[in-house]
Amino acid sequence: MSHSVAGEPPSAGRRAAPLTTAVYSAAEWDLLTSLPGRVVVAAIAPGPGRPARGVAEGLAGLEAMAAGRSFDSDLVRAVVAAIYARHDNQPLPGDRSGDLVDLLAACRAAVRLLDRRADPADSAAYRQWVQSVAARACRAAPPDRAPVDGVSPADRRFLSRLGEALNLG
Repeated sequence: MSHSVAGEPPSAGRRAAPLTTAVYSAAEWDLLTSLPGRVVVAAIAPGPGRPARGVAEGLAGLEAMAAGRSFDSDLVRAVVAAIYARHDNQPLPGDRSGDLVDLLAACRAAVRLLDRRADPADSAAYRQWVQSVAARACRAAPPDRAPVDGVSPADRRFLSRLGEALNLG
């Protein structure tokens, strides 16, 4: 836990200073900030056994990303702030958002990075947040297109594979 300049713990259980990107290289920070968006794209991508997706599902994923602003994790809040601070709409170098194999590899790389650099609580919060972004997008299908329990078997497999890659299982 970090402390204020005077040495006292910060008020309300929050760290006195926000997490800075100085802990991560530019490539590492790009990985952490691009992963949630890539997960939304993969969660709403069409595929065998997956219900048709539309704007509602994409918006649900974006809302789940924005919900990270209220997480009790400096890392998650910093990632959300960086996502919303971007001024360009250009994909990050090497971004192949629709490629599930590449996405799962990126998730595993993020886990390794977080294991090396992040506070364990921040690491867990980030990984759970990314999973929740995918889950919200998968569960957001309008009633006329949603499976009876809200998640198709193909979506369950996707969320399971994502959870494994994020080391949540």
